[in-house]
Amino acid sequence: MQERKILILTNRVPYPLKDGGNMAMDAMIQGYHEAGWKVYLLAMNTSRHHIAHVALERLFTNLHGFSWVDVDNKLKLMDILKNYFFGKEPEHAKRFYNEDYRARLKEVLQSFKPDVIQVESVYLSTYMPDIKKNSDAATVLRLHNVEYQIWKGLGKKTKNHLKRIYFDNLTKRVRDFERAAWKQYDLLLAITEKDASLVARLADATNVVVAPFSIEIPEMPESSGRERWVGYHIGAMDWIANQSGMKWFLKHAWPYIHKSIPKFEFYFAGRNMPEEFKKMHLKGVYCLDEVPSAEEFIADKKILIVPLLTGGGIRVKILEAMAAGKIVITTSTGIKGIEAAPGMHYLKVHKPDDFVRAIKWCFDNRDAAEKMAENARNMVIEKYEKKKVMKSVLAEVAAVLAKRR
Repeated sequence: MQERKILILTNRVPYPLKDGGNMAMDAMIQGYHEAGWKVYLLAMNTSRHHIAHVALERLFTNLHGFSWVDVDNKLKLMDILKNYFFGKEPEHAKRFYNEDYRARLKEVLQSFKPDVIQVESVYLSTYMPDIKKNSDAATVLRLHNVEYQIWKGLGKKTKNHLKRIYFDNLTKRVRDFERAAWKQYDLLLAITEKDASLVARLADATNVVVAPFSIEIPEMPESSGRERWVGYHIGAMDWIANQSGMKWFLKHAWPYIHKSIPKFEFYFAGRNMPEEFKKMHLKGVYCLDEVPSAEEFIADKKILIVPLLTGGGIRVKILEAMAAGKIVITTSTGIKGIEAAPGMHYLKVHKPDDFVRAIKWCFDNRDAAEKMAENARNMVIEKYEKKKVMKSVLAEVAAVLAKRR
């Protein structure tokens, strides 16, 4: 049987593996490679997530091919205003359209001749005309989020009238862009059941399947059972949903927590930490900026707190925490996409004082809290183990290829 070839397109280099987006892309890339496919990765090396070329040359050396194109995708006020008043597509899609990347894509399509092209961001759908013109490969779109829901949620939360007008306009543009993009692909891989149902309804799509984020399940760490019962959070802090959630938590929930449980400590870390967090001086709160090792950061901490108020997709850090035997406290948005039951696998919170009750319950019921963490780990092993998920994805892709023969 001829070796199959896949070209994977990403809107940033999936490295370092310190946030959910990079980890989700890398899981797919390595999953295809480990399944015996020839994998070519064509990535944008964006100004927002720029990696030095000398470092890039050492990445993904196990793949058949890896190349990148430097892309300036910085937010520029004049571009945003011009797009708002005169454009039709969302400005986010415009920022990822680059002539050098387009030219490199054509070269790779003609030389590599992939059987499948997998696109890891809906905003890269602007290249679909070039893909269709230069290749007859099957096309797959990985849906990390239903993007318009993020902006819709932020619009509802903001109290700034001008921001609300902008977010509402952006929501409509992104929704229309996404609906048109979904119809261009042979297969849509949604990361959650809820996202898959929404896409199927909005686009009248029958080609959408669930392919959840997957992780390799580690052995229980030696530190398990010896963790400090303190709170922690780790995630990409240049993601607006993480920023807004953390602001809300520190402003509204932390005063209740510190007053009721003065000795409880909370540590948070993440890439591109905003200066406003570094300058905060709240008793019991420790901002560590970006840490060298996420594993070492969480090793001695027992309670993951994820105060997300908006956003789609799936929280990879929650799955990792559950797999490591941590107790998870989060909102309905935070747990979205994870098939976990409140009280059995995690503690659900909504209002600021809910956090106090959840943390107090952990301290007053340590055996039950440990049992909940054990239940969560078993659930992750059953539903989100990497090889199981990738086997399902490969079967769906093979079915698409079989139909095209």
